[in-house]
Amino acid sequence: MSERARRIAIPLVAFLFGLVSLGVVAVMTLTPGGREVATSDVGGPFTLTDHDGNRVTQDDFLGEPHLLFFGFTHCPDVCPTKLFEISEVLRATAEEGRELNALFITVDPERDTPESMRLYVQSFDDRIIGLTGTNEEIDAVVRSFRAYKRRVPLDDGDYTMDHTALVYIMDDQGRFVASLNTTQDPQAAAQELLGRI
Repeated sequence: MSERARRIAIPLVAFLFGLVSLGVVAVMTLTPGGREVATSDVGGPFTLTDHDGNRVTQDDFLGEPHLLFFGFTHCPDVCPTKLFEISEVLRATAEEGRELNALFITVDPERDTPESMRLYVQSFDDRIIGLTGTNEEIDAVVRSFRAYKRRVPLDDGDYTMDHTALVYIMDDQGRFVASLNTTQDPQAAAQELLGRI
């Protein structure tokens, strides 16, 4: 596979996994009968390290609704694009969303130290908080959010990560509400977000 083809294929695969995950979350939250899956089945307790090096838990983010997104700092385009979209949505909420923030949880803790997360998120809205941890801590939070991550080796010996690209809306009690479509106009996404919280 050529370098150009690989650069196209990797974001496409990540997008498709995100699309499948979006379908799974939609089914989980909208299933009218049969095996019902409550929104409370998505998410759960976690202990991670923020981009300032402080240990935090889910309790540190209670009291205000927030967004949550999985990604990594070496992501070529999906993650920076999504974080830019999240930044635009946060700005579009204006005064009504002044207390909102977004958690950016790495799926690549081997490379994403608190310092690298801090340098990365400072390019976006200052309400985006980078979170990292040990492999075990990250695996646990990915599982609890019914997300997906997979290390993908590259020909040059490096690697990239496939991962869920959903933006989770969490309420002020840390409960999953819905996923947010950030690809729409920021004003429309902001209204959708404010309407759900």
